[in-house]
Amino acid sequence: MATLALRRRSVIPGFGITIGFTLLYLSLIILIPLSATFIKSTQLGWGGFWTTVTAPRVVASYKLSFGASFLAAAINLVFGMLVAWVLVRYRFPGRRLIDALVDLPFALPTAVAGIALTAIYAPNGWLGQYLEPLGIKVAFTPTGVLVALIFIGLPFVVRTVQPVLQELKPELEEAAASLGASRRQTIFRVLMPSLWPALLTGFALAFARALGEYGSVIFIAGNMPMVSEITPLLIITKLEQYDYAGATAIAVAMLVISFLLLLIINLLQWWGRHRHQ
Repeated sequence: MATLALRRRSVIPGFGITIGFTLLYLSLIILIPLSATFIKSTQLGWGGFWTTVTAPRVVASYKLSFGASFLAAAINLVFGMLVAWVLVRYRFPGRRLIDALVDLPFALPTAVAGIALTAIYAPNGWLGQYLEPLGIKVAFTPTGVLVALIFIGLPFVVRTVQPVLQELKPELEEAAASLGASRRQTIFRVLMPSLWPALLTGFALAFARALGEYGSVIFIAGNMPMVSEITPLLIITKLEQYDYAGATAIAVAMLVISFLLLLIINLLQWWGRHRHQ
């Protein structure tokens, strides 16, 4: 009786209402638009679809988008963990300022970020003018794409790992050291089992964010076909040419590849979580 009374007094709607609202919301926001994308691409037929998504220019954009996104997420995985570690484990002047600056890519419009990065790394920019004599070109090259993706992806790793590190008390490391564990053993046997799921989540978020990035990349990439042209830009180009079927075909191919990669990452995350339980 007490359970029934508690259910009647609950301010949360029942399961039927909430699951219905959830499915309706997901359908309107995600499922219906994605279904429309798949349906639109069928206008090409299988032969036309395959020809469109495997064109040399499109394949080159896949390699750049997925390769740069994966590399940027991997770099952020390492340095994002280091940033989170410093912010959690140490107290120093300016720590709060650095902590706030981590969120800057979230608040900064992507176009502004792209213009700022281009101004810094262009051949006549603040840093580019010193890198140019050394033969290092960043702006208007694939390297510029990588720099932009690292910039927008770093907060995802830091903010995912930071709460987990805050829960891991320094006493665990001290106990491991008192038992004779080396620093390497402490990192990989004491800390990493707890951090691994959060690191994979941050990696997946940074990777997914980088794949769909457009505003900050087009300014610094140079957008040269077969060299520094990302897939989102190619989709926009086809839309401007009123080739809607071709644009949706490329979008579908990118969506399927992204889904498979994220599925693999989630499976690794699930495996790592259950392995250490």
